Amino acid sequence: MSYEELVERVRNKLSGVRISKTVGHIAFQFNVEGEGNGIFYVELYDGKIYVEPYEYYDRNVIIESTPDVIINMLEGGLKPRVAYAQGLVKVYGSADLLDVLPFGCK
Repeated sequence: MSYEELVERVRNKLSGVRISKTVGHIAFQFNVEGEGNGIFYVELYDGKIYVEPYEYYDRNVIIESTPDVIINMLEGGLKPRVAYAQGLVKVYGSADLLDVLPFGCK
């Protein structure tokens, strides 16, 4: 899977997901390793989700992983917190924010 395909897949999956405005503003930067490497972000802001293929300088968390693990979390096959505990993702910043990441939602 190419980097562009990965970003588009994440964007499409999260496009219909609703989040509470009480979440506030949280930005997750994903550093993709291996095949399809690159950087993208998922931003939660004012009840909306934004996914863009750029570095996010004021991010709250950096998540490093491979496309396969990111897709598995996105589709709900692997909870982000479990992926972290198993060493499948590296987290720089508060790992508690993994619980807010809207992966695995329908």
